[in-house]
Amino acid sequence: MMAKVLVVVLGLVALVAADSFERYSYSPPRPRYSSGSSESFESSEAQYNFNWAVNHAPSRNDFGHQEARDGDDTQGSYFVQLPDGRLQKVAFHVDGDDGYIAEVTYSGEAQFPDSDSYESREAPRYAAPRRSYFTPDSNESK
Repeated sequence: MMAKVLVVVLGLVALVAADSFERYSYSPPRPRYSSGSSESFESSEAQYNFNWAVNHAPSRNDFGHQEARDGDDTQGSYFVQLPDGRLQKVAFHVDGDDGYIAEVTYSGEAQFPDSDSYESREAPRYAAPRRSYFTPDSNESK
């Protein structure tokens, strides 16, 4: 009889303990505040200004970007040295209803090498890689 009472008591304890565990399930995120809350969250207008540039003469990499924004007014420019020798510049601004408006300009004249200069060059020669390691069972060393 005592064993039956003990089993019933342990069963009730297990049921209460199982009910107290937090349950995890997927649900959409809950807002941290509600519209009736006394807290107010103010949003400020976007404002930034940045620029960067790369000029690496050995690889002929020359490009950059500049942009500034104050609220809804965004304007900037970027440039890149093209493989044909010209410099491409893009000046842009963002107009609320018209969106992104760009003006593209090129400076310099496109230059292409003569095709004869490519034909007269000797083709590169490739060789098998040299072995730079040895296995423990070989008698060779580095």
